[in-house]
Amino acid sequence: MSTPYPFTAIVGQDDLRLGLLLNAVSPAVGGVLVRGEKGTAKSTAVRALAALMPEVSVVPVCRFSCDPASPDPACPDGPHAEAAGVSRAARTVELPVGASEDRLVGALDIERALSEGVKAFEPGLLADAHRGILYVDEVNLLHDHLVDLLLDAAAMGASYVEREGVSVRHAARFLLVGTMNPEEGELRPQLLDRFGLTVEVAASRDTDERVEVVRRRLAYDDDPEGFAARWAEEETALRERIAAARALLPRVVLGDGVLRQIAATCAAFEVDGMRADIVMARTATALAAWAGREEVTADDVRQAALLALPHRRRRNPFDAPGLDEDKLDQTLDEAGPQENNDGDDDPDPGPDGGGDGGGGGGVPPQADGDRTPPPAEDDDTPSQAPDSAPDAPGRSAGAEQQPVAAAEPFRTKMLSVPGLGEGAAGRRSRARTAHGRTTGAVRPQGALTKLHLSATVQAAAPHQRARGRSGRGLVVRRDDLRQATREGREGNLVLFVVDASGSMAARQRMSAVKGAVLSLLLDAYQRRDKVGLVTFRGKEAEVALPPTSSVDAAAARLESLPTGGRTPLAAGLLKAHDVLRVERLRDPSRRPLLVVVTDGRATGGPEPVALAGRAARLHQAEGTASVVVDCESGYVRLGLAGELARELGGTAVTLDELRADSIAGLVKDVTAAGRAA
Repeated sequence: MSTPYPFTAIVGQDDLRLGLLLNAVSPAVGGVLVRGEKGTAKSTAVRALAALMPEVSVVPVCRFSCDPASPDPACPDGPHAEAAGVSRAARTVELPVGASEDRLVGALDIERALSEGVKAFEPGLLADAHRGILYVDEVNLLHDHLVDLLLDAAAMGASYVEREGVSVRHAARFLLVGTMNPEEGELRPQLLDRFGLTVEVAASRDTDERVEVVRRRLAYDDDPEGFAARWAEEETALRERIAAARALLPRVVLGDGVLRQIAATCAAFEVDGMRADIVMARTATALAAWAGREEVTADDVRQAALLALPHRRRRNPFDAPGLDEDKLDQTLDEAGPQENNDGDDDPDPGPDGGGDGGGGGGVPPQADGDRTPPPAEDDDTPSQAPDSAPDAPGRSAGAEQQPVAAAEPFRTKMLSVPGLGEGAAGRRSRARTAHGRTTGAVRPQGALTKLHLSATVQAAAPHQRARGRSGRGLVVRRDDLRQATREGREGNLVLFVVDASGSMAARQRMSAVKGAVLSLLLDAYQRRDKVGLVTFRGKEAEVALPPTSSVDAAAARLESLPTGGRTPLAAGLLKAHDVLRVERLRDPSRRPLLVVVTDGRATGGPEPVALAGRAARLHQAEGTASVVVDCESGYVRLGLAGELARELGGTAVTLDELRADSIAGLVKDVTAAGRAA
């Protein structure tokens, strides 16, 4: 076994180390999520923590790490007779992103279960992690069905395996630690809330500190055992401090005043549910024990809030993480002990007493005052629509206008790719998946994962006499087993092609367009899609964001998108074609959905309309599913976006029709050329 990097040798990263140590002191805190850029010692710190965890006493013959002092009465290896336990180090079990369901929860021997009627169960990673650490690197890339299983186990402290009438349950209580790079996509809110604490890590910008990081790492790589020996004394001291804090923890007092500060803080930051209050209370208690105190202070509450609340106050993936520390300090001061408070001072002036009029629940007023009617339809020369840009009259066709803010996002219709795919699990288009409704049965290729019971019985039944069946049991051979085929949903590559030309430059129109794209990005986040962004204006198109799982990166590029110039529609479509061609080579199973956001105009260069038509037919020939979001406004409409949709072999929807609550219906299927039957 390789020698782990010593925890005490990690340079800097104070929040990361503190978050891990608090969980070592009090596992009830609920784990920690480590967010940060690559190369910031996230995985190194988590693996180093295992060496500091106290040993656990287990039943010698139990595969599920039962505690001999209180064994699990439902343990599959039980019941356990009274016997002396053996001590071993707490395990750190790593859950790979690409793990199967059987690897996580365990697997049943279906053949023995059918033929012999026994529960032959092979434990999975959840059983291995019981009373230890379950570490998920790149947790934001974990498949949805594994996330669901992980959520269930973390919530109930047990893992259940239910298959074809055979049921197994075992205890699964573990310290959940996850690491992720936010650039690769955000975490599902349900799993995010399961982590007690979150810490943000980044590489130091201090030269001396960076030099020390490199020096220590090179020394460790040259001689891991020798390097660890040099830090053995510090490791022992830290291990003893953790043990002392654990022993002190039951004696730490959490007073009513401190509880009031915790509750007031969670209410002030409008976090959902009560889990945040409980986690803050446990974290503050662990902080006091770590400091060697028997009473929780306001400073402990403040530090607990900085660790437990930032990831719980995010309402969508585009919200910036973090906490307003000035607001935190003000809340703690107001909720703290008050001198000479006889109850006559009412901090709430009521609806007529000024202030914010009840705070937190209302809709903020528009910063730009009354809305003006939309300007008349403009063309590629912004100066022909002076009402759209009163601050800069007479702007030329090639002039760049400043980015405008996006309108409020809304819930969109579901845009799906036709046919039946086989891509990564998601929530958009129909696909053959490992989870979903059963649609048929096939002979298994490799290990059997999902038994189709009736098909297996039908395959085995004709051979019972030839196999000499004499009892009640069914004689089942390997060739009789049938794998269930299932249909669920997949995630797609949603490539946005956004017109940023002068014909889109009217402020209110571009604000609405950005709001629509932002809404579609939110939808892509919820459906676990990859997204990309191509923009075109002036004389060319550019890839503003290569395909990625980070939809918040796409939102940031969209926010800074300038407008102006002519409309090189053909260039935008050709650039999108290049992007999709490369992505098909990288991930051929992930089907693309092309979303073109434009008014359909094409200007600049010789025969721009004909060239745009040829570029559109190129996508149609390859069967790319597409939708055109028609941004044309005004009383006179040319219908150019609809014509573009026909050239693409797709569908056109207006901004109003894109809303899920529009009268046009709740779901809009996207058609594509060469649609499979």
